[in-house]
Amino acid sequence: MVLTISLLTMAYAYAQGMTLVAATQEETIARQKAREALESVITARNDQTLTFSQIANVSNGGIFLDGFTPLTTDGADGLPNTADDGPVETVIEPGPDGILGTADDVNVPLNQFQRRIAITSLSPNLSQITVTIQYTTQKGLRRQISVTTDVSNYI
Repeated sequence: MVLTISLLTMAYAYAQGMTLVAATQEETIARQKAREALESVITARNDQTLTFSQIANVSNGGIFLDGFTPLTTDGADGLPNTADDGPVETVIEPGPDGILGTADDVNVPLNQFQRRIAITSLSPNLSQITVTIQYTTQKGLRRQISVTTDVSNYI
């Protein structure tokens, strides 16, 4: 009886650990994609690919789409959440052999992820950018990760 209870407890702990690992992977992807989007906007401002007035949502005369959109690849402009974005992003996961970088690796689309870039004007020369990644976990729970920074008209 004691051995059975111990084995069941260990099996439950193992299952919970596997669930935690899966959730951590989703959260890591979300956090990284939010940071990448923010860095893309800042880099485009710094190298003057974008003017300061373009760093706004479409509803305010800028180029960034309003609201949540699928987590797509950047388009020709190299910026996320703009009108020219490509297909849904994918990640490469190990195939049946369990080794990443071999011929059986699998491209997994990030269909459960959405991104929003919200830009708020704080003054004529200062805006706040918030990138939010929203995703659904394997258990069907909705989660969000956000990163925020301020960007000025001055480089």
